[in-house]
Amino acid sequence: MPALDRRAFMTAMGLAAATPLLRPARAAASAAGPLRLAAGPSEHRLHPEAAALSRLWTYNGATPGPEIRLRQGERLRVRLDNRLEEATSIHWHGIRIANAMDGVAGLTQDPVAPGGGFDYDFVVPDAGTYWYHAHNKSWNQVARGLYGPLIVEEPEPVYDRAHDITLMIDDWRLGRDGAFDAASLGAMMDWSHGGRLGNWLTVNGESRPVFALKAGEPYRLRLVNAANARVLELDPRRFDARVIAYDGQALPQPARLDYAPFLLGPAQRVDLAVVPRRDFALEELSGGEPFAFARFAVSGRPGGAAPALPALRPGALPEPDLAAARPVRLVMQGGAMGGPVDITYKGEKLDGRDMRDSGQVWAFNGVANLAEEPLFSARRGETILLETVNSTGWIHAMHLHGHHFRVTARSGATAGDGRAWRDTFLVGPQQTTTIAFVADNPGRWLLHCHMLEHAAAGMNTWFEVA
Repeated sequence: MPALDRRAFMTAMGLAAATPLLRPARAAASAAGPLRLAAGPSEHRLHPEAAALSRLWTYNGATPGPEIRLRQGERLRVRLDNRLEEATSIHWHGIRIANAMDGVAGLTQDPVAPGGGFDYDFVVPDAGTYWYHAHNKSWNQVARGLYGPLIVEEPEPVYDRAHDITLMIDDWRLGRDGAFDAASLGAMMDWSHGGRLGNWLTVNGESRPVFALKAGEPYRLRLVNAANARVLELDPRRFDARVIAYDGQALPQPARLDYAPFLLGPAQRVDLAVVPRRDFALEELSGGEPFAFARFAVSGRPGGAAPALPALRPGALPEPDLAAARPVRLVMQGGAMGGPVDITYKGEKLDGRDMRDSGQVWAFNGVANLAEEPLFSARRGETILLETVNSTGWIHAMHLHGHHFRVTARSGATAGDGRAWRDTFLVGPQQTTTIAFVADNPGRWLLHCHMLEHAAAGMNTWFEVA
């Protein structure tokens, strides 16, 4: 995967670094609502010294869109107004809601036509860090800026607003003028290789922001990877942070990582707890040197011993019954350097020319994109043991809609924190990863790669829960 190279990019553009001081924008939504989200075009400067503005698609004129905050168990009502030139929908990523509200165009709802609208109405069952994003032609719409944070606070919030910071991280592909490179959207090179990778990182839509913290006080940092395809390489140990939640689901106790780098894949979230004593930075480590894409200016002097980190209460998710689990196997195939593979798309076998013309170059169990038949049909309450075999040459981020799971096995590596619930998992080239979950949410649910170009090029399937 190409690394971020700040020096090469800045040199090519002839630009200097800049670090504006800001706090993340907050636009809390009332649970009584309704909140209106207008998806439409707007212009933004993605690089602080770029001469040209970027023509983006955003919610309510900003990227990220409004930060929606409400308490666990509250009702959220949102009206989507489509002011785009193409159909759209909103997926509420990681929220275990009714199937009709999941926002998957073509599976759970019809896409919302230009000029049309749709009403989302649901109760948020779990506290945690989630997000919302477009789910029709996501490779195009999310890349242009159609996403925002959805924060569900505990009934009695553990961290107050001054100590609870959301950081939506995105990598943008910018041209030499510093503007968003829209012309390269849909490039087959991206679809068949590692996905659309950018060359400039933003946090909450800003370049290299600085956040003001106070020494010796505990903070919660909610990291959301909103990139189309980039896997962020981080090391929270550099500023003595503890992990307190993955993908919105709290751990029983704050945990210190014992490895580096920590990989945060597309659509994944991690909540970190930190008690700062001095200035520090969030750094991306995939390049030749660390790239500090967000800085934290710490004021004051810490007192004596650091205060104990507050513990979060884990959600009440159903535990998988591994002894009675039903095994399901999914084999990932295709893509560049994947070797010859037979791919069926819309009931027809594709040859090489068909793949190029249709853009369908990836497959699950030999089928590209949504098959007529589900990958599996589950009884409500049945435990599913899903074995995902990556026979391709690329890493993938697999997202399970409507449910959370535990990783039970991962070839060539430890399975990870056995206590952790996830909704998106990474599976490396030639790796096999097994997850377990209770299929307890009725409906037709999507399972796909969240490298959005991979999903568009075939890595979509679905399952149903009776």
